[in-house]
Amino acid sequence: MNGQQTVMETNNQNNKTIMKSMDGNTAAAHIAYAFSDVAAIYPITPSSPMGEVADQWAAYGRKNIFDQVLRVAEMQSEAGAAGAVHGSLSAGAFATTFTASQGLLLMIPNMYKIAGELMPTVFHVSARAVAGQALSIFGDHQDVMATRATGFAMIASNSVQEVMDLGLVAHLSSLRASIPFVHFFDGFRTSHEIQKIHVIDYNDIKQMVNWQDIQRHRDRALNPEHPHLRGTAQNPDIYFQVNEAANPFYQKIPEIVEEEMKKVSQLTGRTYNLFEYVGAPDAEHIIIMMGSGTEAAEETVHHLNKQGEKVGLLKVRLYRPFSTHHFLKALPQHVKKITVLDRTKEATAFGEPLYLDVLAVLKDNKKDIDVYGGRYGLGSKDFTPTMVKAVFNNLKQPTPKNHFTVGIIDDVTHTSLPLDDQIDAAPEGVIRCKFWGMGSDGTVGANKEAIKIIGDNTNQYTQGYFAYDSKKSGGVTVSHLRFGQTPIQSTYLIDQADYIACHQPSYVDKYYLLEGIRENGTFVLNSPWSTIEELEQ
Repeated sequence: MNGQQTVMETNNQNNKTIMKSMDGNTAAAHIAYAFSDVAAIYPITPSSPMGEVADQWAAYGRKNIFDQVLRVAEMQSEAGAAGAVHGSLSAGAFATTFTASQGLLLMIPNMYKIAGELMPTVFHVSARAVAGQALSIFGDHQDVMATRATGFAMIASNSVQEVMDLGLVAHLSSLRASIPFVHFFDGFRTSHEIQKIHVIDYNDIKQMVNWQDIQRHRDRALNPEHPHLRGTAQNPDIYFQVNEAANPFYQKIPEIVEEEMKKVSQLTGRTYNLFEYVGAPDAEHIIIMMGSGTEAAEETVHHLNKQGEKVGLLKVRLYRPFSTHHFLKALPQHVKKITVLDRTKEATAFGEPLYLDVLAVLKDNKKDIDVYGGRYGLGSKDFTPTMVKAVFNNLKQPTPKNHFTVGIIDDVTHTSLPLDDQIDAAPEGVIRCKFWGMGSDGTVGANKEAIKIIGDNTNQYTQGYFAYDSKKSGGVTVSHLRFGQTPIQSTYLIDQADYIACHQPSYVDKYYLLEGIRENGTFVLNSPWSTIEELEQ
């Protein structure tokens, strides 16, 4: 990214586009750096690499679109980081931050102020579970769902490429709307997944920015030379009215985001919409969801449709404000049953947030469609094509199960869906490799470099995902590498491997290392033993 590494270049709609292997955190940092004078940060897994890479670029003197070096300030907590962002915005600077989980929750008080004062900014969030009955460093949507009422608009990215593209949409939209945005993507599954993507050049970004919007924000800076009133205390005579007076700003957001998506699509050749439908045009059964799970669901929808089924998937990109008009426009006309999948749990609610949103929209518009809700993927629980098929199978039942879970066996309250035989929905020709190692033994680092070498020096599509034990150093790691001639949407652990290697011989007696190896697959054991007899001893 600083010009010292090998890249590939391709022509894409007359634009020279750099192709580079990177993870979702780096993609988010690339865009945030471009638009920011200040980044106020505090590290928290799995968002820390965004701040780290931004700090590294600043140390090397990298320039943003204002031809300045980003100022990175590490605060004493996430609450301090949000306060520093608020203060920087009040002074007319452009500021950003990166966070997740409890860190995002600590920012909520300042988020209300930033939104209420109509300040443009983007918080990039690698969405993560919130510590409740236990702490989990892994990904789901519990944290971002806790910020729905703050007044921030919310955009979801489903893949590393989308983090790059929709991160740009979020910043451009925030500038125009004067409304702050949360741009979120799944922790670890997207934040740490490595893919070869198109990198958007800063010179192209400069041409897309409305510099009058930049100046408008700078002109609103607190300044004794032209004072204005902000952050007042209000009594019952006006507080209600002033809150409602902000409605026009939020009503304009869907159109603004749609227009900025079109601009980014014209630049990149990749089409984005507020709600995007994929699948059979005459599908009667569909799934509605957002986040990295949509990639696995889309892969499965294509697989099932090839087998003669009529199913579909509706992806949510602009989650807040939830645009009824755009939602209904994207909804297939023949749909009879819908499953809404949420990657979060609200224990005391009638249903999870996205499920309730869909119910309300359909009810308000008198749509006679059966809607069922389900939970999946909490704490980075794997979400596979077999599970997607189970969701569609549930819709086929005369009385589908509602408020279900998928991906676990719930033998306490019996919410879980049964799973059929495992299906392989991945496209033909994708090579799948698994590497067993121990945290800090070099296995993960070597595999990161290996997948980047393949991605940056061949025409192959690539994906690298690294499953860590929460103990990190000394814990079990399994590296999952895929590469092939077609785009890879398999956002789940490899369950059918062409190649399996183990770099810790002690694992032989502890784990089923050959699970999922394909016929004629290759297994390599890095060990001090030279014969099978020695191994068996």
